[in-house]
Amino acid sequence: MPLFLYLLLLLLFLSRPHQTHSSPLSTVAIAHISNISLICAFLPTSNQQFDLNCTSTLPNRTTHNYPSGHSSFSAIAAGDGFLCALGPSLTLQSNYSTMLWWEFYSNVSETKRVYQGPPIVDLSSGDSHVCGLQAGHVSNNLNCWRWPQLSVPKNMNFSDIAVGRHFMCGLLSGSGRIRCFGNESSVVGKEPSDGNYESINAGSRHMCAISVSGKLSCWGNGAPSLGNSNISVVAMALGAKRTCVLCTNGTVTCWGPQSTLPKHFRTAKFLSIQAQGDALCGVLMLNFSLVCWGKKEFVSNHVVFDRVLPGPCVPISYCTCGVLPGSGSLCPNGGCICQPCRFELLSSSWITLLHRKKYLAFLIIGAIAFFIIFLVCQILFTKWCQNRGLSGPAETGLIRAYMDSHAIEQRLNELIGKGVGYSVEQFSIGDLQSVTDGFSASCRIGSGSFGSVYRATLEDGREVAIKRAESGNAASTSAAPAPARVRDRETAFVSELALLSRINHRNLVCLFGFCTDDSERVLIYEYMSNGTLYDNLHKRQPLPPPLATWQSRLKLALDAARGIEYMHAFAVPPIIHRDIKSANILLDKNWVAKIADFGLSLVSTEEGGDEEDGDYEQLLTAGTVGYMDPEYYRLQRLTAKSDVYSFGVVLLELLTGCRVIQRYGESGTPKNVVEFAVPYIVADDMNHVLDPKLPRPTPTETDAVAYVGYLAADCVCEIGQDRPSMTEVVSGLERAVAACVQNASSE
Repeated sequence: MPLFLYLLLLLLFLSRPHQTHSSPLSTVAIAHISNISLICAFLPTSNQQFDLNCTSTLPNRTTHNYPSGHSSFSAIAAGDGFLCALGPSLTLQSNYSTMLWWEFYSNVSETKRVYQGPPIVDLSSGDSHVCGLQAGHVSNNLNCWRWPQLSVPKNMNFSDIAVGRHFMCGLLSGSGRIRCFGNESSVVGKEPSDGNYESINAGSRHMCAISVSGKLSCWGNGAPSLGNSNISVVAMALGAKRTCVLCTNGTVTCWGPQSTLPKHFRTAKFLSIQAQGDALCGVLMLNFSLVCWGKKEFVSNHVVFDRVLPGPCVPISYCTCGVLPGSGSLCPNGGCICQPCRFELLSSSWITLLHRKKYLAFLIIGAIAFFIIFLVCQILFTKWCQNRGLSGPAETGLIRAYMDSHAIEQRLNELIGKGVGYSVEQFSIGDLQSVTDGFSASCRIGSGSFGSVYRATLEDGREVAIKRAESGNAASTSAAPAPARVRDRETAFVSELALLSRINHRNLVCLFGFCTDDSERVLIYEYMSNGTLYDNLHKRQPLPPPLATWQSRLKLALDAARGIEYMHAFAVPPIIHRDIKSANILLDKNWVAKIADFGLSLVSTEEGGDEEDGDYEQLLTAGTVGYMDPEYYRLQRLTAKSDVYSFGVVLLELLTGCRVIQRYGESGTPKNVVEFAVPYIVADDMNHVLDPKLPRPTPTETDAVAYVGYLAADCVCEIGQDRPSMTEVVSGLERAVAACVQNASSE
């Protein structure tokens, strides 16, 4: 194996980008009016929009909505008697920000716009004040509202800020040192003398900071006594003598009076936390619900909102440590929510090491030493084989397997990050287990190379088919090595999710949702109650009515042809299915035929040109024996005409009632239906090949059936260029069906 491949693998490990800390903007805020708390958050709605809602801690939990106007808010902050919201959303790539301010007093809410100017990239509030950092300013990037008493020297270039009751602290760009200003003597002037900090947060009268190594430091009135605590921290939330931290494993640890998490949340995983006064809140990783504690009003019900926006929506390019799974479906305009780099649950452990500079040199030296030793061993083994007249060691495929899996994972992350379509939902594995009785055998209705298929009914009443990839040998009897099977299932999952989430047609099976929890690969489709065309044609006796007449058979063929035509001629970019067969044509409760199973499908790589004849991605041939285009198999040149050939075989199945490969008459050698039927069709002897299970065509049906026979023969022509396009096939089938219907009505 060449040395440069080893170096390439090392580069892939070391070149993954990273960020110093997650976005300082927040989508959860806590306001206080007298002894009442308002818990405010963004609630996702339909069409990738979200509303700003606040719920009071009064017994009836009154909820108020605060409209954003023409553009979505990006972040919120709150304090004693006020709430402010920043907009527009960063996903709009705006070059300005506006901020609305709601003042609460005497049960009256007053709204004002207090800012419009350069984009605000950091927003922090204390008990009485709010400050923000403007983007693109080398100095004087701090802006505070309704705080004329605050005096901050010029030329302070902050990367992060934190606001307390009567003080403000900033993290200096470059040095990572902390400077504090204001009237809190226990904080101002008591900052740590060293630098190397990456994130800060303020309570009413105390401060905390996270170093680049993830260690926590706190000072001021109400600061916790950390002792010898070696806790590694992702984020902080500080209130009045209360301090909570979000640890790298997703759990929350708190100090201070009445700050202990409720028992059933102590091992739960959180995505973010927020504090103000004596109220503490966090967004659960499990389902994005917002739960709160610290006040007696939360004791009876800790869940404030069932589902909130867990973080600010940003362009995907902002997320240098990856995208929060499922966030693409929440954010508008192709935005997403970044995952924190330090999360052990969401980031690889070596990324955390890269953030700890003292381990970086050790990591690089160790990796280089490992590959040098490995290379020397392989050279020695190669020489040993050659000395004994053996060939060199077989290609292990390690690098190829890694490259393939890395590319598939990256494609999946990008797809989910960008959003997979407004109509495609992301389900949790718990939701799917509950509707399938834990994926029990009683719910299973089929299986294949991808895994097992289960029938279920969702909570909203929709009947669905749930296709779940299974690990090990349970999902497939393939002789391919296990890594190859896993790679193929991953590729099929991503391909089907990417294609079905962006297309919509009456004759293509509808994708309702997907699940990627804990390495699960699950797709949720509409349930097709009448099964596959193959089963109805070859296994059911007697034939069901939609397959018992020539007119209805041609109608099913027309349905399927329209679905393929949509993929070839109307999808952008065009799609080629690669596995058209009667087993991949499903029939719904109304006997409408729909194309399914897009795991092998590809999109055109041609810019312009004839979409019917243009070349597609050149990969290893794929498809099903008997249906596969011989030109594609022989030359490995895939075009849209390859699907036309496969559909021609399906037409011959419908006309003859024969399986694709079977024995005919006295012949002991199995034949393809193309070999059997086409010679008779060309010789104008249709009666010899028509399905004997059906009555002979009436005189008015004979011409239509014969026409479809000639059309099928054209579709399976050896030379791809001589085959009709799917648009021509649809047109021909429409004429045949119309002739049958017209003649039937006139009889």
